[in-house]
Amino acid sequence: MSLAVASRSCRRLTLSTRLCTGFVLLVAVSCVYAAVEQELQFIFNTFSFLVWGALVMWMCAGFTMLESGSVRTKNASVICLKNIGLYSIAGLMYYLVGYNLMYTDVSGWVGTFTLTYGPSAQELALLSGDETAKAAVVENGYSVMSDWFFQMVFVATTASIISGAMAERVKLWSFLLFTAVLAGFIYPIVGAWTWGGGWLSERGFQDFAGSTIVHSTGGWAALAGVLIAGPRLGKFRPDGSVKATPPSNVPIVTLGVFILWLGWFGFNGGSQLALGGAADAVAMSNVLVNTNLAAAAGVIAALSVSRPLLGRVDLLAGLNGAIGGLVSITAGPDIVTHSWSIVIGLVGGVMVVAGMKLLENLKVDDVVGAIPAHLFAGIWGTLAVCIAAGGNLLVQLTGILAVGAYVFVVALALWYVIEKTIGVRVSTAVEEVGQDSAELGIESYPEFVLMPDTDDVEMLSNK
Repeated sequence: MSLAVASRSCRRLTLSTRLCTGFVLLVAVSCVYAAVEQELQFIFNTFSFLVWGALVMWMCAGFTMLESGSVRTKNASVICLKNIGLYSIAGLMYYLVGYNLMYTDVSGWVGTFTLTYGPSAQELALLSGDETAKAAVVENGYSVMSDWFFQMVFVATTASIISGAMAERVKLWSFLLFTAVLAGFIYPIVGAWTWGGGWLSERGFQDFAGSTIVHSTGGWAALAGVLIAGPRLGKFRPDGSVKATPPSNVPIVTLGVFILWLGWFGFNGGSQLALGGAADAVAMSNVLVNTNLAAAAGVIAALSVSRPLLGRVDLLAGLNGAIGGLVSITAGPDIVTHSWSIVIGLVGGVMVVAGMKLLENLKVDDVVGAIPAHLFAGIWGTLAVCIAAGGNLLVQLTGILAVGAYVFVVALALWYVIEKTIGVRVSTAVEEVGQDSAELGIESYPEFVLMPDTDDVEMLSNK
């Protein structure tokens, strides 16, 4: 072989070696980039669950403010205790049995009845220092317990709906007992049918963030409870007229609604369930805008119809209109056309005010208007998915009726059992003096002089 030929062969070999080396480096860099990108998606998804979940948890403060300001001062402390109690019980029961029934190996109707829930084996291995487990952890897309946390805070929202509707006459421990069953069994079974991949999900039922799954479930349970407990003393007079029970602290009620409005951004925005890319970020932005528009429309609609329906421009109707708009959009906040969210919110606001008037006519005592705001608006929002988000009307109706029948019947039976055992309602003496003093030995506003209600004085004088 001549020197020239040998030189050309060496050059070809050197070029081939360089190309192979470059290709290997390119593949290595691509793999590293893909791994980094996947890990970043894992971090953002997990962070999203945790932050939005914390915002939903803060809705408990909103419900506390709304309810404690809506009741008379003699019952405000019990409302505070009920709300922190229900959040604690909901978290414990959802950890013990609820999450597994809702999400673990759901076979059409319900998941697995196993106690407690925790991190995956791969996550535990990673925490113990095994770096080889990292790939499997990241591949899941999010931390296991971040998902559990986000799902758990929704349960407390469901229970809070019942607290407001049955305020001022339900026994503290009776309510907390009902909350335990609701969080551990009733709500998770509804969730298994839908978000857990059960039979309603298989039929195409749509409920993005829980108009039916969360809000109607709470509304049906609240309706069952108020029917068993009955109205507050003197709420409906013998002549059929309705005794006005104005809120004790209007600014606190208003603050509560603003807190709920803020928390709803986590409620609906977090239900995107991912923040791993541009598409998720855009979708989440649309969800938050639609949520805000629907709430604003609900306020304006409720104020507009409050005078013809209630005889006055009613602040509380406007505040409930915001909640009605929020509940209405919750089933389909991912719609792209923002104008539809305004329409959905407008109808939700009207339905809330009309529902408040309807319940009064039917002599059903709902202290904070929770049933119209969560049940009626929840049904409307679930149906509105058919108009704006491609839902199937027959499937949506099936879901509404199935969830309604199940929750209402089970809740009614449970409230009935509680009534026949430990009792649902406080005694007449406790209701008259107030649950704060009678059950807790504390007053919310001890520096104030509590003046007896004129109707109560008249009623007592006739005894």
